[in-house]
Amino acid sequence: MTDQPLAGRTVIDLTTALAGPYATLLLAGLGATVIKVENPFTGGDSSRNNAPYLGRDGLSLTRRGEDDMSVSMLVRGRNKLSVTLNLKNPRAKAVFADLVRDADVLVENYSPGVTHRLGIDYPAVRELNPRLVYTSISGFGAQGGPGSGKAMDSIIQALSGVMMTAGEPDEGPVRFGLPVGDMLAPLFAVIGTVSALMQAEHTGEGQHVDVSMLGALTSLVACEPFDAFEAVGLPQRTGSMVPRLAPFGILPAADGHVALCAPTDAFAHGVLRAIGRADLVEDGRFHSRDQRVRHADELHDLIREWCSSRPVAEVVDAFAAHGVPAAPVREPREAVRDPLVRQREEVVPLAHPRHGAVADLSATGIPIRFSGARAGFDRPAPALGEHNDQVYRERLGYSAEQLAELAADAVI
Repeated sequence: MTDQPLAGRTVIDLTTALAGPYATLLLAGLGATVIKVENPFTGGDSSRNNAPYLGRDGLSLTRRGEDDMSVSMLVRGRNKLSVTLNLKNPRAKAVFADLVRDADVLVENYSPGVTHRLGIDYPAVRELNPRLVYTSISGFGAQGGPGSGKAMDSIIQALSGVMMTAGEPDEGPVRFGLPVGDMLAPLFAVIGTVSALMQAEHTGEGQHVDVSMLGALTSLVACEPFDAFEAVGLPQRTGSMVPRLAPFGILPAADGHVALCAPTDAFAHGVLRAIGRADLVEDGRFHSRDQRVRHADELHDLIREWCSSRPVAEVVDAFAAHGVPAAPVREPREAVRDPLVRQREEVVPLAHPRHGAVADLSATGIPIRFSGARAGFDRPAPALGEHNDQVYRERLGYSAEQLAELAADAVI
């Protein structure tokens, strides 16, 4: 696709697991040529060994065939070229230098200190290619963090404070089911990378883009003034309802749950009319926002009682008829099959590269629509080292003899 925003850009992908590969997946979906560098002697990207697996006979918790692939890799590896390179082998430095010499971007998510030990940190790479944008995604930033400096999503959620923003006030911490710590940092990494590329167009100089998982998630926690809420006596954790925005929250219906968002006077009055209590619109307890916040429990009890005996569809329709924002609470399987997100390719079908759509699976698309460009995925995830010949021989000009020697010396 030559009409994609990042067409013509080359990204060297040294990432593994989720945070880094999600960033390079987005860059690939925007049109960059992403060359994924994997160690053949450790099985490549760790996500290649994440259950479940997809193969000829569908999904399984264990591999049943030689070409079974992890669903994680099927999602994160799309539109990427996979080459093998053992960066711990001294001879790999020359190959690595050839890869980055004409690249535009390098993305890595090693633990702090690893790139220095391997001789591929930013100062070393800058000597090879001063225009290169070198993007690091780590738990705590390039300087490292507490303990080992290694981070997993739950560690980041715990340290960011986000675990104490959900759940009931008297409950323990709540871990978000979606790995927000792992998935938020890549978004900032892509923003930083594209911004640095734009700057390099003017200055001719690349730079080091440093994004931490902890900083990314904590910055979002700071978008909501939880410390101010605490200072004025508003609870930080309110469970399914949000008293400071009343009426607002998740309400049980007869056959499911409904999300209700009615913080303004117009919306709140619409709720009262929808539940047959138009007589309360002028009630001093519920007429203005400040009074509704003060009487939030009372208001929410009224709405909850009305909703509990009615099916979700009826509740949503009643609120919609009065212009109130409300929606059914969906299961993930239903949500990713919404015709709207499918039509916009924000979620797309997922297939095995050899066996096709042997299971009904969904994968993330590129949730950005351009008026003058395309974005998306048109190639499946690669097998480990599938593109060694294409990249090393066709792109870098290595001979068959050189490739055979590098393989014999455990370099690739």
